[in-house]
Amino acid sequence: MSSRKPWSDPGFLAALLGSVSVAGFAPLELFPLPIIALAGLLYLWQAAPTPRRAALLGFIWGLGFFLTGVSWVYVSLHDVGGMAAPLAAVATVLFCCWLAVFPALVGYFFRRLMSANFWRNALLFAGLWVLSEWLRGVLFTGFPWLALGYSQTPPSPLAGFAAVLGSYGVGGLAALIAAALALGLRRRGAWLLILALLGSGALLRGMDWTQPVGAPFRVSLLQGNIPQSLKWVPERLPLSIETYTGLAQAHPAALTVLPETALPLFFHEVPREVLQALTQHGDVLVGTAVRLREGGYVNGAIAVSPGPTFATQSYAKKHLVPFGEYVPPGFAWFFGLVNIPMSDFSAGPVRQAPLKIGAQRIAPNICYEDLFGEEIIRALPEATLLINLSNTAWFGDSLAQPQHLQIARLRALETGRMMLRATNTGITAAIAPDGRVLGTLPPFTTGALQVEAIGYQGLTPYARWGNLLTLLLALLAVMYAALPALMKALRQRRSR
Repeated sequence: MSSRKPWSDPGFLAALLGSVSVAGFAPLELFPLPIIALAGLLYLWQAAPTPRRAALLGFIWGLGFFLTGVSWVYVSLHDVGGMAAPLAAVATVLFCCWLAVFPALVGYFFRRLMSANFWRNALLFAGLWVLSEWLRGVLFTGFPWLALGYSQTPPSPLAGFAAVLGSYGVGGLAALIAAALALGLRRRGAWLLILALLGSGALLRGMDWTQPVGAPFRVSLLQGNIPQSLKWVPERLPLSIETYTGLAQAHPAALTVLPETALPLFFHEVPREVLQALTQHGDVLVGTAVRLREGGYVNGAIAVSPGPTFATQSYAKKHLVPFGEYVPPGFAWFFGLVNIPMSDFSAGPVRQAPLKIGAQRIAPNICYEDLFGEEIIRALPEATLLINLSNTAWFGDSLAQPQHLQIARLRALETGRMMLRATNTGITAAIAPDGRVLGTLPPFTTGALQVEAIGYQGLTPYARWGNLLTLLLALLAVMYAALPALMKALRQRRSR
């Protein structure tokens, strides 16, 4: 019988490090923790006997990380979607296995290409980490949830880099600090690197990349708290309408915002008296499905102005959620296992003009769309204000709600714009351009958050370049670090 303690086993340690990393994200936001845990993983990789063993450790780390951090997938499938518990559990595990492939790839290539040089190894690790997270964010429509950079919202000093390098770049710098801790703990240069990154980030947080434009105006963000199980029940429709019209009339504002599919009707079916009630005090931005003339329907945000004709402007969600909003080819059978109303939306155009509301230009984004920073900046520099409409009732009382709010904070930092969030069950919030949360409503309550919104103009460096600069730096880092290993392999091949 082996006397080896479980906590001395590299596989156990990798799973533990992955699981505890989640505490660095919302709601706990212990931002140094993911960096320290990643340093631990890198130490395990360096000691791994082979690249395959390092890949296995990366995969185990990923399972611990994602099974803990996106456990709400099970809630969405079983508790809300009605999928049988065993099938929902299997689907969640398989999904997390797919996500765990990406840290496994980093482990494999790091162990294969690492050298005896500290700086090359540090750059190799940081570059590979950035490329793997970017790849996870684009393959099969992408799932960049829990990318490392999201853990570094204020008060983390690294948040200052978000306006320059975006969330992937912030994650890359966090990975570089992790490498310095794991590989250069006794090196003066490693500690100077850490201090330089933290100090530079702190200085950048004081930069005003954008400037206010127009006068402040009052916005009411409505949170109806309609249970997903009742939202599409026809008998429940009058109560849903009464909830939102009552909130709008009781909380007057120049702009009233309702969450994603707040009215479970096609927009052309919304009664005229409902629009009159919603626009009693000013413009309204409402989430609702919109029937297309050519057939099909979109997940839309409709701006309605008061007046006899109810002038409208529209936005159609363009980045749809697979299995939730459209049917991937060959997966029609999936929808026989879950109950997802209106699950075959059409995608909106890639580029859509901001909505003109008063003196501001509003760039709406719907639910999951705010995960994709490079898509959000397409509306800039014209857009002066970002507004997210979400229905997070799909995720129940889980980590998804605070994690989604933290993602929105990065979008505000990247763009130098306020981000307003109107959600069905939470977390409805107002976020300043520097990532600070100005106000929230408690989740699973009915209410309205009234805020003084300000538009902003100008472009941050990230809004100009998107992810291009970060990806270029990551590629250069990997190429520089991997050059000795590649040259050695080439010489060995020529000598055969």
